[in-house]
Amino acid sequence: MNRKIRILLADDHAMVRQGFRLILSQEPDMEVVGEAGDGAEAVRLVQQLRPTLVIMDIAMPRVNGVEATRRILEACTDARVLILSMHKDAVYVRETLRAGAKGYLLKESIDSDLLRAVRAVAQGNGFLSPEISGTVLQDYQQVADPFDLLTAREREVLQLLAEGKVAKEIATQLDISVYTVDAHRGRIMKKLDLHSSTEIVRFAMRKGLIE
Repeated sequence: MNRKIRILLADDHAMVRQGFRLILSQEPDMEVVGEAGDGAEAVRLVQQLRPTLVIMDIAMPRVNGVEATRRILEACTDARVLILSMHKDAVYVRETLRAGAKGYLLKESIDSDLLRAVRAVAQGNGFLSPEISGTVLQDYQQVADPFDLLTAREREVLQLLAEGKVAKEIATQLDISVYTVDAHRGRIMKKLDLHSSTEIVRFAMRKGLIE
């Protein structure tokens, strides 16, 4: 008998995770081995549980799905990530593909495509919802994105700034000094050519880091 697809669910809504668990657990070739309520927990559980596949929401607290995907694949190169999102905008898809995700499934397509997407990504194949594949291809052929210039810590600070946290809160959460937070903020704004907190929020929204 073939080995089951071991799945980790990462979504900040417990009811959503419960619904996915119910659907997936009915399949003889799938088993849900864990659940995470934010991106940081997802990274930790992947290293602990070594699932075949992570089903990942994009907008999550502490660490968003894009950054979590990047960290997961840095720590566990054999892991596979399937992004689940309500966003059709190609920019969301582009950021997840850049981070290393193998698939991007629209939440509106769950009923028809979820199981097919899980099996495809688990086998190492790519999967894009048909509604977005054409737009994504066109977008993905464009030039490099300045977002790629940010370090992992700068991307982390960017999300926390966009979530409305002040320097002292960020310093406490990341265990760094307020001075270091301010230095990161300055480098982020310079690299991305941003000039205010409002522009930081708008940029983060365009990148799918926050909703």
